[in-house]
Amino acid sequence: MFEDRPKFRVFGTYAGQAFPDTLLEGLTTRLQGAAPEDWARVEVYVNTRRMQRRLAELFLQGPARLMPKFHLVTDLAHDPLLTDLPMPVPTLKRRLEIAQLVRKLIQRVEGLAPASAVFDLANSLAGLMDEMQGEGIAPDVIEGLDISDFSGHWERALQFISIVQRYFEGGEAPDEEARQRASVLALTQRWQENPPDHPILVAGSTGSRGTTFHLMTAVAGLPQGAVVLPGFDFDMPRRVWAQLSDPKTSEDHPQYRFSRLLNALELTSDHVIPWTAAEPQAAARNRLVSLALRPAPVTHHWRQEGPHLTELDQATQDITWLEAPNQRVEAKAIALRLRQAAELGQTAAVITPDRNLTRRISTALAAWNITPDDSAGIPLNLTAPGRFLLHVLDLAQSQLTSETLLVLLKHPLTHSGSERGQHLRNTRELELYLRRSGPAFLTAQALLQWAEKEDHYRPWVDWINANVFDQWPQGPQPLENWITHHRKLAEGLSAGLVGEDGELWEQAPGRDTKTEIENLTRYAPAAGDVELIDYTAILRGVLSAGQTRDQNHVHSNILIWGTLEARVQSADLVILAGLNDGTWPEPPAPDPWLNRSLRLQAGLLLPERRIGLSAHDFQQAIGAKTVWLTRSLRSDDAETVPSRWLNRIENLLNGLEKPDDASWMDHMRARGNEWLGKVEALEEPQVAPLSIRPSVAPPVASRPERLAVTDIKHLIRDPYAIYAKRVLNLRRLDPLTKSPDAPLRGTLIHDLLEAFLKTGPWTNAEAAKATLLALAEERFQSTVPWPAARRMWLARVVRFSEWFVTHEMKRQAHILSTKTEIEGDVNLPELNFTLAGTADRIDLLNDGTAHIYDYKTGKPPSPAQQLHFDKQLLLEVEILRRGGFPGLGPLKVAGATYIGLDNAPSELPAPIDETDVWSDFSKLIRAYQSPEQGYAARRAMLKADDASDYDHLARYGEWSTNQRATVIKVSK
Repeated sequence: MFEDRPKFRVFGTYAGQAFPDTLLEGLTTRLQGAAPEDWARVEVYVNTRRMQRRLAELFLQGPARLMPKFHLVTDLAHDPLLTDLPMPVPTLKRRLEIAQLVRKLIQRVEGLAPASAVFDLANSLAGLMDEMQGEGIAPDVIEGLDISDFSGHWERALQFISIVQRYFEGGEAPDEEARQRASVLALTQRWQENPPDHPILVAGSTGSRGTTFHLMTAVAGLPQGAVVLPGFDFDMPRRVWAQLSDPKTSEDHPQYRFSRLLNALELTSDHVIPWTAAEPQAAARNRLVSLALRPAPVTHHWRQEGPHLTELDQATQDITWLEAPNQRVEAKAIALRLRQAAELGQTAAVITPDRNLTRRISTALAAWNITPDDSAGIPLNLTAPGRFLLHVLDLAQSQLTSETLLVLLKHPLTHSGSERGQHLRNTRELELYLRRSGPAFLTAQALLQWAEKEDHYRPWVDWINANVFDQWPQGPQPLENWITHHRKLAEGLSAGLVGEDGELWEQAPGRDTKTEIENLTRYAPAAGDVELIDYTAILRGVLSAGQTRDQNHVHSNILIWGTLEARVQSADLVILAGLNDGTWPEPPAPDPWLNRSLRLQAGLLLPERRIGLSAHDFQQAIGAKTVWLTRSLRSDDAETVPSRWLNRIENLLNGLEKPDDASWMDHMRARGNEWLGKVEALEEPQVAPLSIRPSVAPPVASRPERLAVTDIKHLIRDPYAIYAKRVLNLRRLDPLTKSPDAPLRGTLIHDLLEAFLKTGPWTNAEAAKATLLALAEERFQSTVPWPAARRMWLARVVRFSEWFVTHEMKRQAHILSTKTEIEGDVNLPELNFTLAGTADRIDLLNDGTAHIYDYKTGKPPSPAQQLHFDKQLLLEVEILRRGGFPGLGPLKVAGATYIGLDNAPSELPAPIDETDVWSDFSKLIRAYQSPEQGYAARRAMLKADDASDYDHLARYGEWSTNQRATVIKVSK
């Protein structure tokens, strides 16, 4: 295939060329007129499975001919004939083995690392080991590093690194990287001894890893061997290539890896030949980007070469530069352009490493029923089966909340075998019960108590208890025990009460999840005995690493690619999105083992390597014919920094003179702003007139004939709430998750003080205080299951106990008897209305009068608020005066007092004789018995931002409180 005989043969393709198409075109040109078997003798080594598949797809499109052998470079590790080493150990198995070693080390050396970090440390350590094996770095090289500046950290790191020493010494089955390197060394040695005479190519790799680099140098020197480099910069001058030899300053340059290869082969950039005669899609743009991305030491070349750049109008005319105010708008603009591409029949690809941005784009496209073909798929932990398994794992917690149970019961895979409709109805009834009166933490007995109300709930609850409250393994257990138990529960919950097979393992996500679980089960013995926390970390790591794809419902022309996928495919429109520093390129990941200096000493890969590879991906992608460059100006609440590559391009263009007034950047930004304007127009809210402020007037016969004293406050401040609650019988659902909130605290302190008063009389204040605190400790222990809240509430009782007991002793001197939590009511026959109330405490005094007290764990209402709005205590006085409390009869009321029990306890007397409360109350009730009087929404709220349980029903927000309420007569 090659007639020339240079010492080394290196080719390149231009940035922007579709590499698989160009590679096949070059093969076709060179094998034109060759015998059919010549095609079959060609071997091509590529670096990704996707490129291998793409080459096969293109070849099968015709014409008919024998297919070359398309190999994957990493498949050499699995060739049994290249080396005597055993087959490589699966990656998951090796990581589990290392996790076991890390766990034992942490247990042996106190304070070395937290137990929860075992699996993360094992993954990181396995990655370092793979890198050392791939680069041919032995452990003794690491041990011999100069660590004079950070010996403390290095001692800890060496303890971890030493536990993988065994995998370098032989006797152990090799890792994939180790066997890959051994296979490549054996293959290249075989070639050196007996050079093959058929064409062998390494295509599409940058040679960033040591093993692949060695393969490339060997193939380049074969008689019929060649290396085809993707996205080679033919526009960069030779003097600039000479500046790329130092990794300290050039590792992050897109062409650094090619410079390293050429230096190893003792070649210059002039020796690299274009693989085909085809011109690049955007030659002028390639020249612009080449100059913009020059290495930092030679950016002064901008002044020298910039004025000589030609065809800049052509270079920038197909670029849209879009800077959105935030990521949501960025995603929306991209989605609009993708929608247009779908309508025009164009292929459009979004390239970005930002998965949050791609999810936003997919969500925006869903509004138009467009599902993009996302090459990255969906992580298994985000699929329905993956989430279901994690919800089931939550059952292993020591305490089970209502929320945890209902999330699981409502999952679409729960009870998916049969009779799911009845299961959902039962779940709804259970939820209502748990919201109303469920315990903070569930037990099997609590569910059985609910089931006793209806016989048909009992089998369903038995099924729940059998699966949900099943005893999980305790303490260290073999990993397979955890998996087996977890899988048994998951399958039982998915099957349902009848026991038919559920849908857990069906569909593509279920099948892929099952495969990962079976692989984990297969290699579980390597992990040894693990705790629940270790199993949780292992399972989450396996599910987050696994992915699934469902191509049955995607749009074939709308594509989302990661940077790796973009290397092997092309599209009519390429959108480079998320171009902010910290996103593209991503910052180097923290390395817990070796810093940059030590990596350079050891000959390992530098952190800037990933930045250089990202830069190469960018240079490749921006060479497409039509390109969008997008970024967001803000991320969450912080301003973003443009990607360094955008900064370079902008600074270069702004420094060049343009014949007309507008710069090239202005034109590119104008195209982006046009699409931002379309987003703004799309999202512009429709101007709608304000809705009316409702004042609902139901028939008098439907209006409440009985109210509690606590309702009167709402009747004055927010009458609509009384209409919704007492006429429509609507109640706000209680929160699902029980929490130690203020209402619960108030109820418990009320109950505590009621119980305390029943223990009197006391010999002295100290005895009374001891009794109060002992009662608080005893009662809170059983009624407050939250340890932190229990301690805080006990501390509150301690704070007010001395003050309360001191005042209580004074009160006891004048008391004949005390009634607590006493219910009463009084009828207004002329209005056919009853007022009811429950007094916290009524003291019958020695002089025949009474004193009413109301406990407030918050701030008591002021006298002015009591006179006009919060009339609860004043109305209880009127009920007592009229004999409304059973067994007491009409009594003269000496006083009424709020006892405030907040951080500054106090007593606040009520203004019982400052106004005619009963007359005002009668007028209020009489007014609401008029058919024309409506229940107005938010009539006189204490604060403008106070929320009502019924604001959404009144459509508050569609009207303002400065509007006059409109009476709406309804049938009920």
